[in-house]
Amino acid sequence: MRKLQVDILGLSTSPHTNGAYAIILYELEGKRKLPIIIGGFEAQAIALKLENIKPPRPFTHDLFKNIADAFHLHVNEIIIDELHNETFYAKVICEVNGEVHEIDARPSDAIAIAVRFNAPLFVTEEIMNEAGIKEEQKEEVDEETPVEAERTGTAKLTPDAQLIQLQSDLNDAISNENYEEAARLRDEISRMKRSS
Repeated sequence: MRKLQVDILGLSTSPHTNGAYAIILYELEGKRKLPIIIGGFEAQAIALKLENIKPPRPFTHDLFKNIADAFHLHVNEIIIDELHNETFYAKVICEVNGEVHEIDARPSDAIAIAVRFNAPLFVTEEIMNEAGIKEEQKEEVDEETPVEAERTGTAKLTPDAQLIQLQSDLNDAISNENYEEAARLRDEISRMKRSS
């Protein structure tokens, strides 16, 4: 399993998400971005630490850090290593008394812990290949293509043309930093590719 180091690009929200956010991870040695939908509490926990805002009382992730420090537990790294039915899974790799342990975690909690320990974040290459979004240059579409015909209402899109249109929409969403929409389009493209 090859792992790629990533960092946090930012958090994004949309009025259509009912309190959910997208955390955007980006490859340190590549051009892909990985949006992951997370809850509002976890987004707040990550944002507060990134902005170096200390709450008056410790949040859950701060409490974990305090306990870990008291018992000399060190978080070595975080790895997002599984994706099943559009749900990401992560592991917190920690060490105590020379023993290394892998602890199962939601990516949002793992990232909130990583920012408190200054631990590196990793994503497996397989997940980045499956769910990562690469900003591609837009292809010029000839007026006679099925995509253009659909835009003018003169023809129905073929599956290949639908994929081209979805990819174009995905690129637009990334350019506009609408990562919530980009994640939805990425998942739709993945479903279409699996069904064909």
